[in-house]
Amino acid sequence: MELGQFSVSLTVKDITKSKAFYETLGFKTRPECGSIADKWLVLEKGTTVIGLFEGMFEANILTFNPTDVRSIEKHLTDNNIKMTTPTQGDSGPTHCVLKDPDGNTIMFDQF
Repeated sequence: MELGQFSVSLTVKDITKSKAFYETLGFKTRPECGSIADKWLVLEKGTTVIGLFEGMFEANILTFNPTDVRSIEKHLTDNNIKMTTPTQGDSGPTHCVLKDPDGNTIMFDQF
């Protein structure tokens, strides 16, 4: 099962300050992925990817970007893992969300 690229989606209080902080650590903004005005953006440094989200989520999220979210969801539900947010539709972009045994949020996001 291919989980795809991994990133951490961070809930932030001030996206401008958070962006400046991570740029100081050497991260660069992916220009095609959000903006300050949209209150979300994606930054990367090498293979490390961080998403900054102001006012969108209650907690940080572990995020994977596979090419086939629906097959991952089926595998997980076949193994009695419940989705907090199931996929929508039979094709195209979608996502599903679940909690690990400790309550950490994991999202599989196909775009």
